[in-house]
Amino acid sequence: MAEGGEGEELLRPPLPAAGSPGPKRLCSRGVGAALPSSRSCPGAPVRAPAGAGTGVGGVGGRTGAAGECCGQGPGGPGTGPGCGLEGTRLPLLQPESLLDAAAKRVASSWAFERVEGRFQRIPEPVQRRIVYWSFPRSERQICMYSSFQPGRPGGGSVGASGGGAGGGAAGNGAAGIGTGGEDSSAAAPGPAAPSGAPGTAPLPSAGSPTSVTVTEGLPFRRGIRLLETGAVDNVLQVGFHLSGTVTEPATSTEAEMTYKVAISFDRCKITSVTCGCGNKDIFYCAHVVALSLYRIRKPEQVKLRLPISETLFQMNRDQLQKFVQYLITAHHTEVLPTAQKLADEILSSNSEINQVHGAPDPTAGASIDDENCWHLDEEQVREQVKLFLSQGGYYGSGKQLNSMFAKVREMLRMRDSNGARMLTLITEQFMADPRLALWRQQGTGMTDKCRQLWDELGALWVCVVLNPHCTLEEKSCWLRQLRKWGDMDVCPLEDGNYGNELPNITSALTQSSSNRQSALARPRRTVFTRAIEGCDLHWQDSHLQRIISSDFYISPSYQREGEGLLFNAQGQPLWLEHVPTACARVDALRSHGYPKEALRLTVAIINTLRLQQQRQLEIYKHQKKELLQRGVTTITNLESWVGHPLNPIGCLFLTLTEACRVEDENSLEISDAGDAKPPVYQHVPITSSCPESGESYLSLALEVALMGMGQQRVMPEGLYAQDKVWRNEEQIIARLQELELDPVLVQTLRKQCILLLEGGPFSGLGEVIHRESVPMHTFAKYLFSALLPHDADLAYKLALRSMRLPVLETTPPGDVTHPHHIVSVVPSRYPRWFTLGHLESQQCELASTMLTAAKGDMLRLRTVLEAIQKNIHSSSLIFKLAQDAFKIATPADNSSDTTLLNVALELGLQVMRMTLSTLNWRRREMVRWLVTCATEVGVRALVSILQSWYTLFTPTEATSIVAATVMSHNTILRLSLDYPQREELASCARTLALQCAMKDPQNCALSALTLCEKDHIAFETAYQIVIDAASTGMTYSQLFTIARYMEHRGYPLRAFKLASLAMTHLNLAYNQDTHPAINDVLWACALSHSLGKNELAAIIPLVVKSVHCATVLSDILRRCTMTAPGLAGIPGRRNSGKLMSTEKAPLRQLLDATISAYINTTHSRLTHISPRHYGEFIEFLSKARETFLLAQDGHIQFAQFIDNLKQIYKGKKKLMLLVRERFG
Repeated sequence: MAEGGEGEELLRPPLPAAGSPGPKRLCSRGVGAALPSSRSCPGAPVRAPAGAGTGVGGVGGRTGAAGECCGQGPGGPGTGPGCGLEGTRLPLLQPESLLDAAAKRVASSWAFERVEGRFQRIPEPVQRRIVYWSFPRSERQICMYSSFQPGRPGGGSVGASGGGAGGGAAGNGAAGIGTGGEDSSAAAPGPAAPSGAPGTAPLPSAGSPTSVTVTEGLPFRRGIRLLETGAVDNVLQVGFHLSGTVTEPATSTEAEMTYKVAISFDRCKITSVTCGCGNKDIFYCAHVVALSLYRIRKPEQVKLRLPISETLFQMNRDQLQKFVQYLITAHHTEVLPTAQKLADEILSSNSEINQVHGAPDPTAGASIDDENCWHLDEEQVREQVKLFLSQGGYYGSGKQLNSMFAKVREMLRMRDSNGARMLTLITEQFMADPRLALWRQQGTGMTDKCRQLWDELGALWVCVVLNPHCTLEEKSCWLRQLRKWGDMDVCPLEDGNYGNELPNITSALTQSSSNRQSALARPRRTVFTRAIEGCDLHWQDSHLQRIISSDFYISPSYQREGEGLLFNAQGQPLWLEHVPTACARVDALRSHGYPKEALRLTVAIINTLRLQQQRQLEIYKHQKKELLQRGVTTITNLESWVGHPLNPIGCLFLTLTEACRVEDENSLEISDAGDAKPPVYQHVPITSSCPESGESYLSLALEVALMGMGQQRVMPEGLYAQDKVWRNEEQIIARLQELELDPVLVQTLRKQCILLLEGGPFSGLGEVIHRESVPMHTFAKYLFSALLPHDADLAYKLALRSMRLPVLETTPPGDVTHPHHIVSVVPSRYPRWFTLGHLESQQCELASTMLTAAKGDMLRLRTVLEAIQKNIHSSSLIFKLAQDAFKIATPADNSSDTTLLNVALELGLQVMRMTLSTLNWRRREMVRWLVTCATEVGVRALVSILQSWYTLFTPTEATSIVAATVMSHNTILRLSLDYPQREELASCARTLALQCAMKDPQNCALSALTLCEKDHIAFETAYQIVIDAASTGMTYSQLFTIARYMEHRGYPLRAFKLASLAMTHLNLAYNQDTHPAINDVLWACALSHSLGKNELAAIIPLVVKSVHCATVLSDILRRCTMTAPGLAGIPGRRNSGKLMSTEKAPLRQLLDATISAYINTTHSRLTHISPRHYGEFIEFLSKARETFLLAQDGHIQFAQFIDNLKQIYKGKKKLMLLVRERFG
């Protein structure tokens, strides 16, 4: 069939051409020769305002049977199916009358003007039944237009007359699709369905197979409440106009309010609504819902009148005059100016009103030229989308926009033309988003939430343009819009900053690497590009038509040339098309309410994938030896099915599982909390397959998901594209986890896993994969968990193979001589793997899952350990695995698992080796954890790490953390060691300490001495190491620290020696009176003084040489003169008890050095002194005088010193004046 052509074609019913709304419906009756499309009514009123429907309807006169109610006409009330009406008084299975059957069909398909033009005279009973059946009969449609909450998906759409995907005769053949047309609210013919109990939403009928999902707080729910509480009153149907009043009950803050509601309808669609509440929203308010449901559920209580023009036609002149005058009197303040204006125009022969035949009638239904669609407030749609976009993802705006997208899909599924109309309005606001220009100007990408909204927008447009029953005019209009949007500079690209790497939707997937080289030559691809390409697709292929039309389409016994490619060996049809494109067709069928046709095409696609998989496996078996020798392969799938913009795998999976979903009988209403129960699935046999195969749609869903997830594909370019792969992968796995694996599914799982393991380049789990192929860690984790209870060997084989991450391998492909890589090196590459951290964490999760499962099995644990050591290159992740293994191996309420503990220790040792020569901020934590783990394993593990410390720790770590922890009292108690074991550990610790002290004496000497305290020989050795290192690499602070330690341990002479060595490394300048070493110097001098005169005499020359600060020297001098030397009481030494004189050695040297230091410091200060420091300087001279006076001629020396200052610095008159005042 030609795309958009005419005639009765499969998947496209003949529809009236869509156009812009025509002029007001004119009615002519009895005024000259009537036009075939109008009725005449002299003096007929202008179309009444929507809010005035109630007043107009209440004034009409009664003639004949005009006063009867809706349900009292021929056929009785509620005789048709699908309306869900209450109060049915006929037997359940009583057939409806021919009049009702015909009236229902006409009412849903033809405009009443067309009926009038076709027949010169229409009997009043026929008119009454057509008007009766023209009101919508599906509560689901009312719900769809009154809330974001969609009806329960999966039930298909409401079938139209003759069938539809959801019910009736639509089960077989596309003819059932074609006859439904656009109208989804018309009920299919059949026996009447029982209506629901009063106060509840009625059960779905034959024409409405899907129930309404009710949610608290939505307008639909509130409308039901108003209906149940009797808030609807004064309901009147005049022709195609329904009016009534709805009373809102009083609340604590608002008084009772009554609102007038008016509804116009045509062909089972509400075409306009007006409510006095002034609702400003996309959807109908609760008052409109209440009135609509009243008409659907209680039609027998609604007064029915024919269009007002028919009533006026029955009046004579006097009656018409009385009618007009009464009407003006009742509403004179509102209609009098209009009435006078119309009277003036009618009385003027040249007025425009007299040039038009007939008069408008707001109750006579829509014109033939009017577009037949449900009322949708376009302005409110624009305003709402604009508001949500302006919120930038905050305040739940992203959720609201996703709800609007879901509403579009619901409309498409109901075959409602407003779906495409609403999507157009949304897209216009998206393109007008001012942030697009800002992002383009600044060169920054949009947020992930915004990016996902754009992706959904593009996917929806693909569904729209692949509508199986759209006209050529509609598709041309969409194509113009899409091209216009796509040509705009601000239009987002398909994959963020990278938009050129994917092939055209309609082209076959090229199997060579030249695709990548030619990628740069392709034009840019926007989010609308795939929809634009989708406009070139059609449904006229005869093979495709037969696939979707019948469950029993098989290969003919005699095949013509070329037909061999259309069927597999079992005779089942294949569909050879670019896989994402074929899946887009499935999504379009499913989205537009053709679930059975979508299922048939899905089965054909999967049969095709199976055949391709088998053929690729056969090709690989012939090339296997060569590929394994080379250790390299190519990627046959340049376009990944997972993370693809069209989501092909997710589409096929959802199509198949929806056919197997068991609907909960209690799901008519959901709780206020909105707790969603997990779906329940059952096996539904595939109609087109032989019964012996045992296949079901559920097993096919599992198979296609495994096939798609296991596809070997290249890592896409760009951060967002890569992130989308993982997000889509997680979504598919989440759905797979909802399946309860029974024997049939387990068999499917095992079969597909074996194929993936044996597969060649098509499989990401094959023996040889490309270096840049997408890793399978997340997928393998699911497979491992699913297979483990049923086939542990296969589960471990699959998971172990999936542990690889070739992009991080530093050795050439095929080189297995170095299986363990100690240092993680990420090679520089383009494009970058932006999500490498996520990949490594997933690899770690897979390893952790295997470790947990292998607990207690030494052989499997060893295999998993080797895989971890070979494939994981991040020390932090290996450390995490070690910690996880340790936690699992040491439960709080059970005994430890030795095998898993050893694995944890092995992993910890590898972490130590990997991080020994690199910087890692968690290194100290890792060292402490390793000691804890080794302690849990036992004393042999501790001995081992102590003996091999140089391969695991730095000398500082080994002495200060490892050995110290091992030798601690807590460790001894934890291990319950006997004496030989304690001695062995202590000996190893002392050996380690001495080795570390020799290798790094600066940082390890003190720790070594501490560890060797209890062994004299070791202690002496450590001390000698310190002495040997003192003259080379050790600093004065380190030596002072060790010297203080020696004094504390009771070795004052050794402390003195070390302090003397420290003094040789020290240099205190004249102005360093706050140096941190001053306390050490004072301590060293005090130690020497306490030891005796000889030690003091030995230390003073060192002090004089190293310290040039006058205040420090004077402090030392004063301390030495206050007490007698030798007070430490060292055995064998005599103490005279006499104070030392400053005139004799060794203090004379110190006194001279102190005086000299004061003189030098004074001159240095006077060089750059400022007036504000004069007072401080005078105090300094006072302290100097105290030191001078310690000498016998000190007062003379100080007087000479002052005179010298006066002479040299006589220019500083103010300062010298202060000196004279203080010192003379």
